Amino acid sequence: MENFSDRQYLIIGASSGIGLALARKLAQAGAQVHTRSRMPAPEAISGVEWEAADVSAPDFQMHHLPETLHGLVYCPGSINLKPFNRISEEDFRKEMEINVVGAFKCIKAAMPALKNSGMASVVMFSTVAVQTGMNFHSSIAAAKGAVEGLTRALAAELAPLVRVNCIAPSLTDTPLAGKLLDTEEKRQNAAARHPLRRIGSPEDMAEAALFLLSENSRFMTGQILHIDGGLGTLR
Repeated sequence: MENFSDRQYLIIGASSGIGLALARKLAQAGAQVHTRSRMPAPEAISGVEWEAADVSAPDFQMHHLPETLHGLVYCPGSINLKPFNRISEEDFRKEMEINVVGAFKCIKAAMPALKNSGMASVVMFSTVAVQTGMNFHSSIAAAKGAVEGLTRALAAELAPLVRVNCIAPSLTDTPLAGKLLDTEEKRQNAAARHPLRRIGSPEDMAEAALFLLSENSRFMTGQILHIDGGLGTLR
């Protein structure tokens, strides 16, 4: 594993799932990790500083950031699967607020610290449903499609000081997906939809994010990594 000593990273949404798995990995690699999460920290991890914050709150502000950040990872998301005619305007706006506006606010607030490093990396999360049309995914696909557009636009604007990339997972075994995976039958059916015959784990996605934060991806920016078990491209 690459040594991340003397580097500082900010993870938005690190109290569970992918964000928590990534916080553990970064801390194990020697990084200093700052987090902002709506839910309280589930555990104490050496090298990880926890702070409560709700990015969807109208008065959200980023406080106590270090002068220099080597990376930012925006993890908050939503899974609001409904037929199109049952999605309210409020539902649609909420998806955009969590997935796109929240990312905008956090990246903008952290930008001075990111630029100070001269080698920063920003990672956001999309979904396989942007590339592959799926029933009942219209609101989340629209929101994450905007995230992918933001990724490419920021990558162009912020190069060469800041790299910006995005991970597009398929269904991942996180608390957010709990209702979709709460029985063995559901888990087996979800796994069977993937050519690799399994569902993604938080560690799968955290490893991809760790790569994008590392020097090993120093020649990558503006990319969407499809970590989806082959679901988006194989039949």
